Amino acid sequence: MMTGIRSKDTKPEMIIRKALHSRGLRYRLHDASLPGKPDLVFRKQMAVIQIQGCFWHGHQCHLFHWPVTRADFWFKKISDNRERDTRNAGE
Repeated sequence: MMTGIRSKDTKPEMIIRKALHSRGLRYRLHDASLPGKPDLVFRKQMAVIQIQGCFWHGHQCHLFHWPVTRADFWFKKISDNRERDTRNAGE
């Protein structure tokens, strides 16, 4: 079921990557050696960017809606994602 859902190279990620690259900024992608595997890593500046979609991370904005089907599964999945985001933000 979830194998068809992208975790890398999503539309928002590609838009941000293109904008940064066009401005001459260079970065590494999805560095597994860092906590949370940040989407973009700027080694020289010692900075990272995490690009989080509203659905997967349960952002409280107009774009997020709880799924109707398999509600228990999705509630647990998105709640776990929120907890992981909180842990990763502290590292």
